[in-house]
Amino acid sequence: MKQTEFKTEDLSFDFCVVGGGMSGICTAIAAARNGVKTVLVQDRPVLGGNASSEIRMWVCGAHGADNKETGILEDILLENVYRNPGLKYTIWDTVMYEKVRYQENLTLLLNTSCNDLRMDGNRIESIRCWQLTSQKWINISAKQFSDCSGDSILRISGAHFRWGREASSEFGESHAPEAADMKTMGNSLLLQLRKIDKEQHVPFISPEWAHSYKEEDLPNRNLKPSGHNFWWLEIGGMQNTIDDAEEIRDELYRVGYGVWDLIKNHPDGRGHEWELEWIGSLPGKRENVRYEGDHILNQNDVEAEGKFDDIVAYGGWSMDDHHPEAIEYKGAPTIFHPAPSPYGIPYRSLYSRNIDNLYMAGRNISATHMALSSTRVMATCAVIGQAVGTAAAIAHKHQCNHRGVYENHLAELQTTLMDQDAYLPWRQRVPSALMQAAKLSADAGDVAELISGIDRSLGDDDNAWDAPCGTAITVSLDEAAQVSELRLTLDSNLRQQKRMPCTIGADSKACRVPKYLLKGFKVETQKESGDWETICEESNNYQRLRQIPINTSCKAVRFTPTETWGHKSARVFGLEIR
Repeated sequence: MKQTEFKTEDLSFDFCVVGGGMSGICTAIAAARNGVKTVLVQDRPVLGGNASSEIRMWVCGAHGADNKETGILEDILLENVYRNPGLKYTIWDTVMYEKVRYQENLTLLLNTSCNDLRMDGNRIESIRCWQLTSQKWINISAKQFSDCSGDSILRISGAHFRWGREASSEFGESHAPEAADMKTMGNSLLLQLRKIDKEQHVPFISPEWAHSYKEEDLPNRNLKPSGHNFWWLEIGGMQNTIDDAEEIRDELYRVGYGVWDLIKNHPDGRGHEWELEWIGSLPGKRENVRYEGDHILNQNDVEAEGKFDDIVAYGGWSMDDHHPEAIEYKGAPTIFHPAPSPYGIPYRSLYSRNIDNLYMAGRNISATHMALSSTRVMATCAVIGQAVGTAAAIAHKHQCNHRGVYENHLAELQTTLMDQDAYLPWRQRVPSALMQAAKLSADAGDVAELISGIDRSLGDDDNAWDAPCGTAITVSLDEAAQVSELRLTLDSNLRQQKRMPCTIGADSKACRVPKYLLKGFKVETQKESGDWETICEESNNYQRLRQIPINTSCKAVRFTPTETWGHKSARVFGLEIR
């Protein structure tokens, strides 16, 4: 048998998402759920990017008890605590895989790297990919593309981009350096530790090629063995984190093993009760290429709370600016410049200013280095991804490009995002026309909260209908009308931590489905005859947003919560018929 060339497969989609980190996952799912034929191209065998089992960075986002990101990200996190209460990383990988692989309208290509593309004027026509496992070339044509790769591989389209730190004078950024440079934040190779029995001692012998450190070599670093994930094991900011990626990885191995040797074998015994559970082989990246959009988000925008008319996402992490010299720098490894939480992120920063069908989501959005130091965290990237995927669906619906959505369909984009449980600060979700014409009643609780358009507690405002299980809520119409669905926003306790662990303690507890969530409920409709018909009886709900199909003509809908996951009363933020 003789084979002279590799196989080639040609595929066609409406929307192609390159990069399967949290931003790419949410971009692809959002587009697919809104009816767009989508493909997600990921160059690794697992999804999740920096959050995956390969890197194991926790998913961080906006500071503040009431600013937790919802939408698709919360959907994934709730699936994980339900299916993976022990918070095992391999199962977490599978949860993300399942959410993508079995989503209608969505095709997943793992182990697939984008190598080249073809242009048609200012539009990307197709990309050429190599799938490592099947050893074949895959040509993917699409009407729209989103670069969620972090490293911005689709910049070979000629899209305008930036690299490095802007001069303070360009945008009037007080935290930026006086002169522009090509320095960035570096890469990190994380460690994961396991607590062991006090009587047990697991020795650690450092490889000969690892660095040897003394405590005075690493000032301003947390050398305690628990409570963090050693994010400061970082280098690369003085290099090119793409061109020099292999060299950086090799050096990070030397750094990581050397630091663990110092901690584990420290004379004061601080490492005796810990062992090295895992060290990454794939560094997590923070910064390199940032595309230019119609607006470049900057430090001043962040500090002014980003109250843009075209807000479609938000951040709230500090401007966490890592020093480019990283572990070689003797001062503090990062400066947490204050940032308001939340602050808005505009749609105009999420698409290319010169490539007509290119979006971006993740750490490569249109932002300065200083703004990026806040927007780069994964929960923020995830909500940006949901915004981009939803925008692509609206562009597909109206047969326009990304800028056309801004010019003509921005209100539809914002409304759709809020309807699908994406939080937009300072905006309220407007109930459907059918709901506004209906009468709402219940035997207990404040039903006005159900149509307030605020689907979370904010400070002293609870914003939830709260009543004993068994209390029915009735939506009545003056006359029978066609009802397509009942939309519910439930309480998933946004203050409960649901992220994956950085260390594994001997007394680590399982992460459970939030007790405030409704586990069971019943939905009924009333016919014109006055008879009630049961539409849905749920006994194992664990999600926050539920859209219950009704698809019948009726004069009333009755919703009765029957059980929670442990809380004494039922809590509902939003309820409406459509």
